[in-house]
Amino acid sequence: MPSSPPGGFEVPLWRSVAVFRFASLVYVGLLVLRDADRYAHPIAAGGVLLVMLAWSGVTAVGYARPANRGWPLLSADLGVVLLILAVTPWVVGRPALAAGVPALAVAWLAGPVLAWAVSGGRRRGTVAALLVGGTDLVTRGRFAPSSLTGVILLLLAGAVVGHVARLAATTEDRLQRAVELEAATRERERLARDIHDSVLQVLALVQRRGAHLDGEAGELARLAGQQEAALRALISGVPPASAADPVGELDLRSLLTGYASAEVQVSAPATPVPLPLPVAREVAAATAAALDNVRRHADGRAWVLVEDEGEAVTVSVRDAGPGIPAGRLVEAARQGRLGVAQAIRGRMTDLGGEARIVSTPGEGTEIELVVPRRGR
Repeated sequence: MPSSPPGGFEVPLWRSVAVFRFASLVYVGLLVLRDADRYAHPIAAGGVLLVMLAWSGVTAVGYARPANRGWPLLSADLGVVLLILAVTPWVVGRPALAAGVPALAVAWLAGPVLAWAVSGGRRRGTVAALLVGGTDLVTRGRFAPSSLTGVILLLLAGAVVGHVARLAATTEDRLQRAVELEAATRERERLARDIHDSVLQVLALVQRRGAHLDGEAGELARLAGQQEAALRALISGVPPASAADPVGELDLRSLLTGYASAEVQVSAPATPVPLPLPVAREVAAATAAALDNVRRHADGRAWVLVEDEGEAVTVSVRDAGPGIPAGRLVEAARQGRLGVAQAIRGRMTDLGGEARIVSTPGEGTEIELVVPRRGR
């Protein structure tokens, strides 16, 4: 599906403005032919008509290029119409205007209003409509109901066309994002197939062949198993850790499943476990600190369990290591080793929760991270 070029949805609107100018100019020409004998200066009216024709061509060519749709051309467009309105009393004559003869510009004066609306939305279109409509009233010198009707129509045209133009721009942006997302998804699927057919199979083979070896070979097998698990999690569609929904919540599972490996098993509910974004990241960081302790002081194998209890969320990290000797945590704190005291307990305390540590020598350690949900 090809992507639309920048401003692609606005192109028909700009073309419509150009068509409107020429169509309304034909109408102006018919009125000039009909009322020329009533004008104070009919030859000047013909000259003004030629200026309007030339300016219609200039704007049609100018607005066709997105780079020209800025303030210089928009201001000049409005200025030309205001100038034509200003000379109307001299060309047509005050008596003729008072007798009901239409002004020179008539419907053609709506051109810059539409251009301003397409370029900047309903607010800019309304401003242009007020400037053009106000100048038209002043040049007529009278405030008849028909004159006010023309101003109101200009305001409606500026507001409605501007609103439609903004909707078109918003729709184009959303379509562009959808196209980019679809392309990224297809590329991801292609890479996933390639990875599954090559990299994952090689890593799995290395892990199986070297699982029972000692020394560096065994370490390489363990690392291969970890990378295989990480790659499988990556291509399985798990949301990235930074993906938050519009209200600032994050599924805790998307953070914790990233810790899964050949030695770390993560079990989580089938449904999302939403937490405020900062809270979810702190809980994940505390879990990472607990797993780091497992790697340093146990055999590296650990089990992570996520439980959503409604009023609170509990993350349990359990290992089958030698356990924590009595008084070891106090002694570590005295020596300045604050991994458990700060990285785990400190984080939970700051979140209004708690960290429970249950350890029996020779039977492993279990750390429970409990964080309450506020406002639920």
